Amino acid sequence: MAFTLRQLQYFVAVAEQGTVSRAAQNLSISQSSVTEAIKELEGDLGVELFERHPRGLTVTHKGHQFLRHATKILADVSDARLAFSRDQEIVGGRLQLGVTSLVAGYVLSDLLARYRRGFPAVDVSAIEDNGDYLEHLLVGGELDVAVMVISNLRDRMALQAEILEVSPYRLWLPLGHHLAGADIIGINDIAAEPLIMLTVDEIEENTGKLLMALGARPHVAFRTRSVEAVRSLVATGAGVALLPDLVYRPWSLEGDRIESRDISGALPMVQVGMVWRRGSGLSQTARDFIGIAQSHRAVRQR
Repeated sequence: MAFTLRQLQYFVAVAEQGTVSRAAQNLSISQSSVTEAIKELEGDLGVELFERHPRGLTVTHKGHQFLRHATKILADVSDARLAFSRDQEIVGGRLQLGVTSLVAGYVLSDLLARYRRGFPAVDVSAIEDNGDYLEHLLVGGELDVAVMVISNLRDRMALQAEILEVSPYRLWLPLGHHLAGADIIGINDIAAEPLIMLTVDEIEENTGKLLMALGARPHVAFRTRSVEAVRSLVATGAGVALLPDLVYRPWSLEGDRIESRDISGALPMVQVGMVWRRGSGLSQTARDFIGIAQSHRAVRQR
């Protein structure tokens, strides 16, 4: 029996949410429907897509590989529908995009691929920089749209933003770490551990403020601008990391496993979104890009 699009949607939802209950809630269906769909999908593929544990589900190595295919298939189906809902005339023009480092490889790459498939005649240029500089370029009219972390957007009077994704902070641990088996992990538990700090998109500033606001002084063992370096350092036991779930992957480049756990307490969320100059007449290319991003968000939320 071949797998269905619905099974793929349920699989992606569980992979993103980490539990069947949260996935079912987001999909507005019963937990049994999600469980049955995952079971049938695993039977059809002949592999285990998830490891089951008391706290929920963890995507296996094979499941992580299949997740990339599943998200691409769903995006392609959405693109096919869009192709019939818009004018078939070839649209040209120019689109100037901005992106911050944290989201360049996790959000923009998929959006840009979909946009290029839908509007191949548009000349697209993109610049990667920090949020403050991208805001400056947007206000000055040098960029059409930016895809960036908008949790700390400075100039909200001059700029308009729309959320694409909301990502909670979670704790990254090496396999076998003593905190991985704890029922509850608190901020004080993290304060006693060497911390691997990511230094892009205000993440270091936000993490430091978070820990100190909760009465914990971080012990930073290593600072880096590379998410892959964070993965490798955590996986080999050099420390733990407190990062948005957006950038979590269960394997380092060396193939070592990384665990991810919830933290007790009210932690902030990282908001990723599109930003453009308020009150400006958006070009057709910018409006089309925003439309692609909105449909992409709808696919992820189904």
